Amino acid sequence: MALEPSNSYVAPSNLQDGYDTSLPIFDVQRVQLRFDISSDFVAAAVANNVLILALSTGRILRFDLDNAEDIDDIDLPKKPSEIGVIRRLFLDPSASHLIIATTSGENYYLHTQSRQPKALARLKGVQIESVAWNPSQPTASTREILIGATDGNIHEAYIEPSTEFYRREEKYVKNVYNVSDGAVVGLWVDTVAGRADMRRIVVATPNRILHFLGKSGRTGHEGSGSIYARFFEHEGPSIHEDPKAPYSGHSSLVISPEAIDLAPSDPEQPRTFAWLCAQGVYHGSLSSQNGEGSPFTEAKVLPRDAIPSPQAAGGRRRTTQDPITSIALTQFHILKLVDGRVLAFNQLDGNLVYDQAVLEPGLTTIGLYADAKKNTYWLFTQREIFEVVVTDESRDVWKIMLKNQQFEAASRYAKTAAQKDAVATASGDHSVSRGRFSEAAAVYGRSTKAFEEVALTFIDRSEHDALRKYLLTKLSTLKKSATMQRIMVASWLVELYMAKLNILDDTISAKAELSESAPIASVKEDLPTIRREFQEFINKHKSDLDRRITYDLISSHGREEELLYYANTVNDYNYVLSYWVQRERWQEAMTVLKKQTNSEIFYQYSSVLMVHVPVDLVDIMMRQSTLEAQKLIPALLNYNRTADVPLSQNQAVRYLQYCINHRHSTSPAVHNTLISIYASAPSADETPLYSYLTTQSASHDQFYDADFALRLCIQHQRVQSCVHIYVAMSQYASAVEMALKHDKIDLAASVADSATNDPTLRKKLWLKVAKSVIQQNQSSIKSAMDFLKRCELLRIEDLIPFFPDFVVIDDFKEEICTALEEYSRQIDDLKREMDDSASTATHIKKDIRMLNSRYVIVEPGEKCWKCRLPLLSRQFFVFPSCQHGFHVDCLGEVVLRSVGVGKGKRIRELRNEIGRAVVGGAKKDALGREFDGLVAGACVLCSEMAVKRIDEPFVTAADNKDEWAL
Repeated sequence: MALEPSNSYVAPSNLQDGYDTSLPIFDVQRVQLRFDISSDFVAAAVANNVLILALSTGRILRFDLDNAEDIDDIDLPKKPSEIGVIRRLFLDPSASHLIIATTSGENYYLHTQSRQPKALARLKGVQIESVAWNPSQPTASTREILIGATDGNIHEAYIEPSTEFYRREEKYVKNVYNVSDGAVVGLWVDTVAGRADMRRIVVATPNRILHFLGKSGRTGHEGSGSIYARFFEHEGPSIHEDPKAPYSGHSSLVISPEAIDLAPSDPEQPRTFAWLCAQGVYHGSLSSQNGEGSPFTEAKVLPRDAIPSPQAAGGRRRTTQDPITSIALTQFHILKLVDGRVLAFNQLDGNLVYDQAVLEPGLTTIGLYADAKKNTYWLFTQREIFEVVVTDESRDVWKIMLKNQQFEAASRYAKTAAQKDAVATASGDHSVSRGRFSEAAAVYGRSTKAFEEVALTFIDRSEHDALRKYLLTKLSTLKKSATMQRIMVASWLVELYMAKLNILDDTISAKAELSESAPIASVKEDLPTIRREFQEFINKHKSDLDRRITYDLISSHGREEELLYYANTVNDYNYVLSYWVQRERWQEAMTVLKKQTNSEIFYQYSSVLMVHVPVDLVDIMMRQSTLEAQKLIPALLNYNRTADVPLSQNQAVRYLQYCINHRHSTSPAVHNTLISIYASAPSADETPLYSYLTTQSASHDQFYDADFALRLCIQHQRVQSCVHIYVAMSQYASAVEMALKHDKIDLAASVADSATNDPTLRKKLWLKVAKSVIQQNQSSIKSAMDFLKRCELLRIEDLIPFFPDFVVIDDFKEEICTALEEYSRQIDDLKREMDDSASTATHIKKDIRMLNSRYVIVEPGEKCWKCRLPLLSRQFFVFPSCQHGFHVDCLGEVVLRSVGVGKGKRIRELRNEIGRAVVGGAKKDALGREFDGLVAGACVLCSEMAVKRIDEPFVTAADNKDEWAL
């Protein structure tokens, strides 16, 4: 079994003028039933895409419209002959709970997860006409619901499904109200937005409709007792009574479905109601704003005589009083079922938008039904199902809203750009006619109305604030590609802002009394507001402003604060700094500079700022890691030339020291600049310069130009530093001469002592010092001689040429005696050394003679340590110290593998020459001694030669490896 919608469509015959007829809003389509039914439909319900049909046989069919194959076939516990035919079905909006009412007053409850209906014993005999479900959906139980009966009573019930056989489904049933004038044909309960404890209840009878609003009287926990009994006792209803009462025809109450096409930013759409009564259809909006006011105040009646009859002969229509058998509400339309015809009326203007004959005349229908959750609409007959398909229902709503001057709502429902523009233009014109220029400016900015016309409208009326608002709105709608238009509008806005600020300033400064509605206090509040608005405008549209034009505009009004704010916003710090520097506002300039990271800014303004705020500038520069110190040298030198401060307070020295000591600058320019400042300082104290030079020497990295430094030191007579540089350049003689030239004897002596690696040079330098000392101390030769004792290389004979001719020997007699005694000791030492040498030579000669008589005993079984053959088998060598013996040829082979190429070649030549027969006599003996010296000079097993052969393997390629195998 399944349901299958049909694609058949019958074009409507009656559409009102002014609506888009290219595609109808409503279309009634027959749903094909792909299953056989044995009896007629007697009741139906639909919610949340679940369709429930009741058959006259007591069967209940439950369809899942999302899955047409999913059908439940459920039977009531008793036959229709016992409990009557199913009269009504009530399905909650979540399709979780179903109440079944029969003609004999038997009522049943069915949960969505159950296939077994349970009898509602406490409701036995109650002819249920309507049900108001709890607003909280879905839930496991029905929670508190209201049930309207045909006798006018309203019952409160709490139904909770149970699997226990003896437990009743309803926790409680309580009669809470009686309408006293007929059946309760409609009930609806909802909560008020933002007020969870507030309830809105709508009750309808054939003759009256009642609206209750108040707090629910909940006591205890959920399900413990009635929450509506106290509500109905204390709350009085708003009542609308049908003037044509009493009415005995079809009557019902329907509520519009939940809006499912609203954007998150759209306001909540209020639900609407429609009450079918004797007059026709009484409909209106249920306000959601805190529930205040009666919904009947602005409700309207769609009279029965507004229903046209079918087309009569001759093309004329006639009105009829055909009964309306059923109604349903969409979001904006009222659906009516009249004698087999489906009609749709617009709720806003009452126009008929759809009229289609769907059923054969006289065919019995069950009625029109709406799915409040899914916004689908259905028509049921005894044998057929029709779906009322809704297409773009809100497409013409904006026109009606616009006609009724509901501009905000019209703008919300306008979809195309042309529609929105039409709404905006009409809304703006309406606001201007009412003198609401600010509102007009906002909507004009979103319209395509001529820019010149709108601007002149505001200018002619001196509405500059509205003009400013219009331009702001217009600027936000202009395309990014419209560069010139955006620049012009933005520039105009700057002019308007400046004029407004000037007016406010002038008003405050003059302390003018304004009108009662705008006192001086209000103006003082407006000033920061406009200034803040201008700043927001600059932040948002800075890319749309031309800098030169903007600077000129703001400057022409003398707005310093706004000028600087704009420059800072566009990151034109060069302009801001230039502004403050020109006005010699140094602290403001420093405040701007602190925020900068662009090195070029520092290079540009460092010269002038170093002169006026050197300490602050250096503090800032020391925090800038990207600055190149060599580019700041002109500013530092300019400051040093004008600053009259000691070196300890010199900011140029401070910054250069920071670059050298902390950033480890290796730039010669930086180091040379520091030397230049040190050397040219007016103070005679050269400690800072000398300290810097010694530090550089200690680090073994000299980054300054020694020649440049030397010239500066000589120019400014920095003797100690000159001497240090000479020493660093290893020009000791020049260093000593420089020191002696300026009578720095101790300094010259220390330089002479520093040449410790070259005694000859050291003595030469000391002789220069000695000459100067003796010349300066001719009157005190004794003190000069005491000073010269510091160098142990000087002798009295070296110093005698420096003494003047008139010096008598008595002045240095002691030194001469001491020198002679020293020479005598040296002569005695030399004699002892000669005697020791003669004794050593005698012992050596004796040892040589004893070598000729030394011998070694070779045993008969002694073997060669190389070839392991008997040693006595051929000529051999024996080493007396270690007793190792080798054949001459075996030892030669070992030695040849160990010695160098040259020595090996000589051994081979000697061996060949000795082996020749022609060689003999003294020559052969000489060759033999040379050969023995080369080959048998040391034992190859225990001498240095063995150590050199330590990397040779024990087993060679020539050996039998099997003998060495483990």
